[in-house]
Amino acid sequence: MTVSKKVGALIGTAIGVAAAGTAIAVGVSRRRHEEPPTDHEKLGGLPPDREYTVITDDGIELSVEEVNPADGGKPALTVVFVHGFALSRECWYFQRKALARLAEPRVRQVLYDQRSHGRSSRANEKTSSIEQLGRDLGEVLNKVDGPVVLAGHSMGGMTIMALAEQRPELFEDRVWGVAFIGTSAGEIGRSGLPRPLLSRYNPLTRNLGRLADWQPGLVEFVRAAGGQLTRRAVRTLAFGRKDVPPEVVDFTMDMLDANPVRVLADFIETLGTHNRYAALAGLKHTHVLVLGGDADRMTQFSHAERIVVELPDAELVRVRGAGHLVMLEEPQVVNDHLVMLLQQSAYGRENGRKRWWRR
Repeated sequence: MTVSKKVGALIGTAIGVAAAGTAIAVGVSRRRHEEPPTDHEKLGGLPPDREYTVITDDGIELSVEEVNPADGGKPALTVVFVHGFALSRECWYFQRKALARLAEPRVRQVLYDQRSHGRSSRANEKTSSIEQLGRDLGEVLNKVDGPVVLAGHSMGGMTIMALAEQRPELFEDRVWGVAFIGTSAGEIGRSGLPRPLLSRYNPLTRNLGRLADWQPGLVEFVRAAGGQLTRRAVRTLAFGRKDVPPEVVDFTMDMLDANPVRVLADFIETLGTHNRYAALAGLKHTHVLVLGGDADRMTQFSHAERIVVELPDAELVRVRGAGHLVMLEEPQVVNDHLVMLLQQSAYGRENGRKRWWRR
């Protein structure tokens, strides 16, 4: 193998690992895909009812879209989806499509791209932190009326925890439900995503960032050269034990490829230092769902158990055989539990008290 091919393989592997993010994962059987895309339907290609920009406290433009109930009825709740590291709001494709048809309760959906991801503008390394992502989510909520349910995957779940740490009063009144999907409250390097990859002293991560500053075009060329290896790494690390439709893997690769290498490097440190167990106490007034796949290779099941120790009223759902990107791999299971969370959040609050059950 030539030197250039070795470099391509190393970088391809690192990006495949880093892009899978972090995760979590008690008792749901595996199902196949709810609605495989048809020949005329492209994953992610759903037009919103409204698009707008939210300006953060440091001037970053966040791209936001809203989806109204399909039947035109008045929504009882707003669901705000927060995507994970190296993805975009398009990763919620199956959830967005299903919840638009939901009538009990009707929901408005708000989906946005986190800073430096998707259609949102680029931040620098200093402001590429989970703390700042929490403040960004707060800015998005400032533009949304009425009660909300927050759904966060991977780094998106960490973002919600950061907001709970910063503005716990929101979770006493406005935030009626929270879904943590494939996420962790801390100690990521101890089990799951390898500690060396998350270390600021990792020479591969450090040099990747330096190379991105020096020759960004070269880095993108090297990543493209290692594309096949990267695809295999994403298939192995992002999904579970069984077959995943190739269009879903391709869809994931499209999201990953849209993120410059520099963006991936900027967030490595904040992922490795994330620790917000104490912030979970702010969710005691909120319905909480913790869901993940038990074939998630990035974060062990102990992360889910640890969250539930802090939130004993939370529902813990284990999706058998699914991996980190469980909302793409097993959308029907995720949708079913999101609907139950929405119903409990809406109707439990209407009755003046929190009602939930353990499975």
